[in-house]
Amino acid sequence: MRKNAVKRDEQGGRNADGEGRSRSAGGRKPDLAHWQTRLDALRAEHHVPAASLAILVDGTVHEVAGGVLHRGTGVEATTDSVFQLGSIAKIYTATLIMRLAASGELDLDAPVVDLLPEFSVADPDATGSITTRLLLSHTSGLTCDFTYDSGRGDDCLARYVEAARNVALDCPPGTALSYSSVGYNVLGRIIEVVTGKVWDEALKDLLLTPLGLTHTMTLPEEALRFRAAMGHLGEAGQDPDPAPAWDLMPRSAGPYGRVIATAGDVARLALMHLDGGVAQDGTRVLPEEAVASMQRHVVDSPDKWTVSADGWGLGWTLYDWDGVRGFGHDGASIGQYGYLRVVPSAGVAIVLLTNGGGARELYAALYRELLAELAGVTMPEPFGPPAEPPVVDLAPLVGTYRREGVVITVTERDGAGHAVYEFVDGMKDFSEPLEIDLVPVSGRVFAGTGVGAAFSEDYMPVVFSGLEDGTGCVYIGMRCGPKIA
Repeated sequence: MRKNAVKRDEQGGRNADGEGRSRSAGGRKPDLAHWQTRLDALRAEHHVPAASLAILVDGTVHEVAGGVLHRGTGVEATTDSVFQLGSIAKIYTATLIMRLAASGELDLDAPVVDLLPEFSVADPDATGSITTRLLLSHTSGLTCDFTYDSGRGDDCLARYVEAARNVALDCPPGTALSYSSVGYNVLGRIIEVVTGKVWDEALKDLLLTPLGLTHTMTLPEEALRFRAAMGHLGEAGQDPDPAPAWDLMPRSAGPYGRVIATAGDVARLALMHLDGGVAQDGTRVLPEEAVASMQRHVVDSPDKWTVSADGWGLGWTLYDWDGVRGFGHDGASIGQYGYLRVVPSAGVAIVLLTNGGGARELYAALYRELLAELAGVTMPEPFGPPAEPPVVDLAPLVGTYRREGVVITVTERDGAGHAVYEFVDGMKDFSEPLEIDLVPVSGRVFAGTGVGAAFSEDYMPVVFSGLEDGTGCVYIGMRCGPKIA
């Protein structure tokens, strides 16, 4: 076995009463030599510099890794290398919130403004209707892409929430799913107010330490203690180059986007959720009901392709693989991409962390094989239009759609759909307008071409839907943009 392939035996687990629960491998022990070979082959095929894979089966975490963390230095990736998790960080914040709610320190259904008097949105009537529960399920209406660097101080989240006052909503609270990083920063600030600790400290004390996650952290200076992956960027089908910076996110991005960890540590967080809220040493981190409620369906996802979401729970992305239920989350930072999938009926969790290249293609190929073998799951085919796209009446869809920082203009050109995705307001300097051709998949779902996307294999899903009041909207990147003209 190669030196960077490691198996860690962590069997036992606990049931709801704290008693040891035996787990038989049942012949499902993964062949690490095989998966090392597959990981390396798929990395090479898809130009991914490095990848770390953790496979949790029957209470045991198995780990393999390969490639280089930085193509400029050639430092080898090992199973104890740390990667940026991107939005997988939201699961850590959601778990903290649920722990506080379970202990009676927080009411999920109380208005956020009761805890954070400085909190407000552009619609005064909506401010008082936004609850912590709505924030957890991305149904608060809060937008995703409000960018603000509030500094490196311990007051960064307080300053962020203050700066986000009166930001426009994507949609009215409770009416639709709209993926929201702003909402998770508000959750981070709630954690600080309830615990009296900065979010980073609360995460360590209430989650990382009880779970024994020694290779999980939140700050760049902490990552320097370990082999840390550098993100890579480049054209599809070519070896990417190191990104211009290790991380472009401010400290305030922590609750929604900056946890740094090994794949194995992410798998051990998933194990606690599989074990009904109990850590491996018997410490109860969450009550069973809190664990179950996080996995319970709250809202359907109109866009079922960008992050493979069929719906959302309280923090977790929910999947339905032909009747086999699962949960997990995806994440991305600058040139780093992570994927977590959990199949509770099979006692399986799989974590893949990468640092650039065709990460989505690597994930899709590898998970298709792993989930089929270990959990009997058949993943859906890659998103894209059929060989003969259907004829669609575009007239009802033509118009202007807007959410905070973005205007989307949909037109019809010679019988074909086209969209211009333009950054405005505080995001106006983020990128030039994106030109997207819309190829029909169905009457309301289109495959967008001409846009590179970390979360799509070949096409960007563009999904038209509607709000409860009948207003049309379009989803691009899981964000809801209501029609304004």
